[in-house]
This record gives sequence, structure tokens and C-alpha cells, in this order.
Amino acid sequence: MFERSVPEWLRHPPAAAARKPGAKAFATLSGLEAAIRGMLLSVFPLAMYGALQDAGRVSSVYFVIGLVSLCVGLLLPWVNRLIPRRWLYTIGGALYVVGGIAGAMGGMGIVVALCACTLATVTCFICLNAYVLDYVAKNDLGKTETLRMFYSALAWSGGPVTGVALMKIWAPLPFLFAGGFALVLVAVFWWLRLGNGKLIQKARGPAPNPLAFLSRFFAQPRLIAGWLFAVIRSCGWWGYIVYLPIYAIEHGLWDELGGVLVSITNAFLFVSPLMLRWVQKRSVRVAVRTGFLCAATGFLLAAVSPLPEVAVACLFLSSAFLILLDISGGLPFLMAVKPSERTEMAAVYSSFRDVSGILTPGIGAVILLVAPIQGIFAAVGLALGSMYLLAGRLHPMLGVAPAARVRRAA
Repeated sequence: MFERSVPEWLRHPPAAAARKPGAKAFATLSGLEAAIRGMLLSVFPLAMYGALQDAGRVSSVYFVIGLVSLCVGLLLPWVNRLIPRRWLYTIGGALYVVGGIAGAMGGMGIVVALCACTLATVTCFICLNAYVLDYVAKNDLGKTETLRMFYSALAWSGGPVTGVALMKIWAPLPFLFAGGFALVLVAVFWWLRLGNGKLIQKARGPAPNPLAFLSRFFAQPRLIAGWLFAVIRSCGWWGYIVYLPIYAIEHGLWDELGGVLVSITNAFLFVSPLMLRWVQKRSVRVAVRTGFLCAATGFLLAAVSPLPEVAVACLFLSSAFLILLDISGGLPFLMAVKPSERTEMAAVYSSFRDVSGILTPGIGAVILLVAPIQGIFAAVGLALGSMYLLAGRLHPMLGVAPAARVRRAA
């Protein structure tokens, strides 16, 4: 009754209506979340290996947590009909806090911390991508993704080595820092006032089957291909981030080598604007194929290398092309999403992280029964190579601006 008596211009003042979240708002949130994940990126493999004392058991735990995260991610669109998106994102931030507290407790609390942070990642990822699809034009997606990576560059490059260094001082420190960053993330999210997105409406009937949208996904080959690119790219990061540190320890190399190399690799994010310019001068197809081919070559060379130092060098070189895939590999999917399916397809896209978290440690656990860790590098390299072949079916002009298409055609 009171709301109806208030004039429309007071309930929705012009200044507030004109306020539209842009690329910088999403980049800020991405940068803060990168501070959390970057801090724990190289800490989790070492802490898990220290708690379980076996690479096979570490793979099994990652496998189970990946299954749980996949189920949660696919159910989130249905949950979003019951819980507004702003509260879902807040829950994701709170899970990061829970993970920081559990990790600081040590022991088997590390497993709880990994589970909480994994669920937090998938929740925040789905919500943030839905916001991006709501407020960012299709032609600006590449610019937005690059800006998000650029804002995250410092956290991703400095976080892994900082986390490992803090872990050496006192094991709970990196988890406490991550929990503190999570609180800042939630505070900034509410300060930005993103709301529940543009397409959120009051439900007029019972919620549909939460998995019904999967049929629409499988009916669109472009979405399937884009999702596979994301899955295999993520498998490449799994092979680099999780198994490289374990490989270094088992071969008598520097214990902190994995964290240092991951930090150096993530420093390539500072040149992501230059990479984007390179992609724009060519096409998404050329960028995706180049990234998969070069990354696959590095992993396969690491798999057959007789010297650990050479294997590590090959993996490091291949990681630079994984950065290129981070910039361009998600564009085929995002450019193919229909406006009416943003939230649902954002959930499908986010599942790439969980599927890769199931495939890589699951297959890795089987490989470790009959082969050393280099067998995992070989499997990842073959998977990356298969995506090079699949990317050949992308449209040659995908991601090229209309004006540039006319010039190339002429």
C-alpha cells in the first residue's frame, strides 16, 4: 500500500536508473576473487599432499569434490528461482570464509576447506557470468573478459608464491588471508548494488525441472564445442597447477618450485590486452587453435622428457598458451548463448570446472596405478591436441568485427 503511494520517480530516481554496472565493476569482483583463489592455488596441492601423503589419494579426494561441485552447479539455476541471485553470490562469498577457517584448522580440515572453496568458486562463477551476460553487449564480451583478467593479474601472479611463503611461516596464514579477502569481496559486491540481474522476475508457476535446460544445450553444437574447449583448457591447468608441484617434490626439485612457476605464468595476464589485440587482428578460431596446439606440444614433450628440469620447462612454456586460451577459449560459448537462456547456460558453462575436476584427477588416479605422473602429462597433451582439431570447425570470422569482415571479404 505504501509503495503504491510513492511516486515512480522517487522509487526509481533517474540517477539510479542510469547507473549500469560496466566492465570495471565485474573486473573488480574478479580481481578480489582472484586474490582468494590465487592465495590458495599452490597451497592446496601441498597441503593436501601433506595431509594424505599419497598422490593417488589426493586425486581421489579431488575427484569426489568435483562430483559434488558438478551437481551443485547444475542445480543452481533451479535454486536461483527460490533464492535471488544477489543472495546466491553472497552465499558463495561466505563459503570462501568457511573454507579459510577450515583450512586454518589444518589436518583433515584441509579437505573441508577444499570442498567449501570449490563450491564457492562455482557459485560465484555462475552468478558473475550471468551478470556479465545481462549487462555486457555481445561485441564487448572479449574486452570485458580481458579486463577481468587484467584486474586479476596481480593476484594470480603474486598469490601462489605468497601463499606458499606464508605457509612456510605458519601453515594457517594463507587460509586466514583468503578468508579476509572473502569478506572484502562480499562487501564490495553489495556496494556495487548489482541486484538480481535484468531477467529476474517473480515466479508465476512451479519451478521447472532443474536439468531440463540440458536438452537445449545438447541441441546446439556450437555450445557443446565451446564447452569442450573450456573443459580441456581447465584440464590443462589441472595438470600444471596440481601435478607439477607434486612432480617437483617426487623428483627432488625445489619444494616451492610449483608456486613460483604458477606465479610467473599468471604474470602473463599483465599482457592480456596485447593478447586480445592479437586475437582481434586475426580471429577467435586462429587464437583457439594456436593455444591448443602449442599447449599440447608442451605437455607431450614434458611427458617424454628424461630430465625433470626439461619437463618442467616444457610445462612452463605450455602454460603461456593456456593464458591465451583463457582469453579466447570461452568466447565461442559466450557468443553463442541466447539471451533467454543466460542463467541456465551460465550454469552449464561453469560445469567445465567441475567436469575437468572430475576427469583429470579421476583419470589421473587410474594412470598413477600403472605409470608415473608424466603419464598424466601425456593424457592432458593428447586431450589438448584433440581440441586443436575440433577448433578447426569454428567459423573463420568468429569474433571479427563486422567492419573488419567487410574489409577481409573485399
